[in-house]
Amino acid sequence: MVPKSLPDDFFEQPTLTVARSLLGKTLVRQFEKSRLEAEIVEVEAYTADDPACHAYGGRRPRCDVMFGPPGHAYIYFIYGMYYCLNVVTEVDGIAGAVLIRALAEREKVGNEKLLSGPGKLCRQLQIDLRFNGLPLFDDKQQLYIMAGRTIADEDVAVSSRIGISKALERPWRFYLKDDKSVSRRK
Repeated sequence: MVPKSLPDDFFEQPTLTVARSLLGKTLVRQFEKSRLEAEIVEVEAYTADDPACHAYGGRRPRCDVMFGPPGHAYIYFIYGMYYCLNVVTEVDGIAGAVLIRALAEREKVGNEKLLSGPGKLCRQLQIDLRFNGLPLFDDKQQLYIMAGRTIADEDVAVSSRIGISKALERPWRFYLKDDKSVSRRK
């Protein structure tokens, strides 16, 4: 029996709550002839009042998906070469999203850095703009999030976000302290 995806109301919470709660959950990528399941081990939160957020300053075509509904994928292209996967949060109409920064494939030892970093994981999982706006709570999709393990607070590190130039003081990056798949220790 294939495990079910998370319920859609899981994502309809404050962005920081969802970000922390996503640690330990499982991202599933269904390919034509195979399936990959990987644990979410590093995330960053972004909200509409955050100068580092794409939705800061209001709704625009690039970030329209961030305004809801919650639980959908927000995919964007950066540096002319990488896609990034985000999960939309908050109630419909309020912009918020959690960037998935790193995954750990628990079945394979020695590949810890293969899904480490938002660009790498999208490249490896073949995630691109085709997935933008798709529900991540629908286990009939090629990409969704399902329940995983519960992570204790003492196993979570909190830091400022990576690769941004604004709102550097916000401790909105959450990651598993001792996980080898985390993109960067900070």
